Amino acid sequence: MASCDNREKLLLEMQGIEKSFPGVQALRGVSLELRRGEVLGIVGENGAGKSTLIKVLGGVHVPDRGRILLDGQPVSLRSPSAAQQAGISIIYQEFNLIPDLTVRENIFLGREQTRGGFVRTAHEQQEARKLFQKLGLSLDPETRCRDLTVAQQQMVEIAKVLLVQARIVVMDEPTAALTAQEVAHLMEIIRELKSQGLGVIYISHRLDEIFVTADRVMVLRDGQHVGTDAVSSLSRQRMIEMMVGRPLEAEFPQRSVPRGPERLRVECLTKGTAVRDVSFTAYSGEVLGFAGLAGAGRTETMRCLFGADTPDAGRIFVDGRPARIRDPRDAIRHRICLLTEDRKGQGLVLPHSVRHNFGLPNLDRLTRGPFLDQRREREELARYVRDLKIRLTSQEQPAATLSGGNQQKVVLAKWLARNADIIIFDEPTRGIDVGAKYEIYLLMNRLVAEGKAVIMISSELPEVLGMSDRIIVMREGTIKGHITQVAGATQEQLLSLAIA
Repeated sequence: MASCDNREKLLLEMQGIEKSFPGVQALRGVSLELRRGEVLGIVGENGAGKSTLIKVLGGVHVPDRGRILLDGQPVSLRSPSAAQQAGISIIYQEFNLIPDLTVRENIFLGREQTRGGFVRTAHEQQEARKLFQKLGLSLDPETRCRDLTVAQQQMVEIAKVLLVQARIVVMDEPTAALTAQEVAHLMEIIRELKSQGLGVIYISHRLDEIFVTADRVMVLRDGQHVGTDAVSSLSRQRMIEMMVGRPLEAEFPQRSVPRGPERLRVECLTKGTAVRDVSFTAYSGEVLGFAGLAGAGRTETMRCLFGADTPDAGRIFVDGRPARIRDPRDAIRHRICLLTEDRKGQGLVLPHSVRHNFGLPNLDRLTRGPFLDQRREREELARYVRDLKIRLTSQEQPAATLSGGNQQKVVLAKWLARNADIIIFDEPTRGIDVGAKYEIYLLMNRLVAEGKAVIMISSELPEVLGMSDRIIVMREGTIKGHITQVAGATQEQLLSLAIA
């Protein structure tokens, strides 16, 4: 806790917060302190209690025990509106935008500027443009939010925070979908918020950002407060050990697997301007990394390869034989699977149970005549739950209720059950914690040891360098570089190819 000298500077205190849900103790006596003009980083594995703690602060959840103080005075935050009135603004990882409303309407929702009972549209547009200028954002206020990119939606959420002039700003994984340039701009905005005396709580799985942004870091594990310390006094390795509760020998586990025969060959794949004359080969027993900036054409290439999009031209060979892939069913028959970038929107049917999600791409194997063999389905899923260490209360648990890391593991499980030979991971560790990342890296190593070909798209350059045997760099739909000696490659080398 803070000393008497520091207590006067405390903007926020959360003392002994406890919260449980049926069958789960989410928070166990967690305490937090935030000072004016400070960025407090919060880190922890998926399921550590970060989101629950923030939802208690935001009035979404009422704590079972504990209290919250603002400027040293106890407050009751029993609803989101009460939290907002207290000056607390939270930018959740899942955006709170209404797709069919315009950007302006979303920003001023509930705070409409009116005169004589009519909305002052022109005034709102002017104020919105001022906010966008402060954020370095070029955007028409009358654009509907459904037409925005994920990065633009993120910036609109930040604009909403600036409008209400909050005293405490919470950012939950704010950079998950931003480019490097947008991340750098967000860091500038956070520094500006600090200079104005605001308190910022910054939650991220990207530890590099924590070291750049935060003044202090708070570590949660299994619903408990492990410790809080100045970032300057913590090493990356020590922070990871605090998060996972054990030392990791290396952030990227090593492997020694000889490269096998050709599994996949792509020749002159083209789709409009998104994918232009792309050719590459993937081999058994290797991880082929794809690097590049957002919009470089990496995901579009893999969607054509998987049959999710139809290319204009190009040829695909699997195990040396031509493969005609017109849709994902054809790709699956050729033992190709794709773990999509957007696991929530494309990888899972969120309202359905984990068991149903696992069974969807495996129905042909799990049915006897017109009937589903539910016993076999449960037994197979149980094996993957055990092997992948998926945290579930039951197989009937809705996929939407799982943490990001466990959702990713369910997507992995359903494709592993297909026994595919070519496995495409599109941003496999986006939004998941260090411990879960390490488990996915171990899984990749196991797959290549079994003779699979693994293709990995990642925007995290240390991940690409740490896990790939070869790296292809794309820009504007074309291949700009091919790195075969990864051990000697640097992040600067990848970036120079991606932006040159």
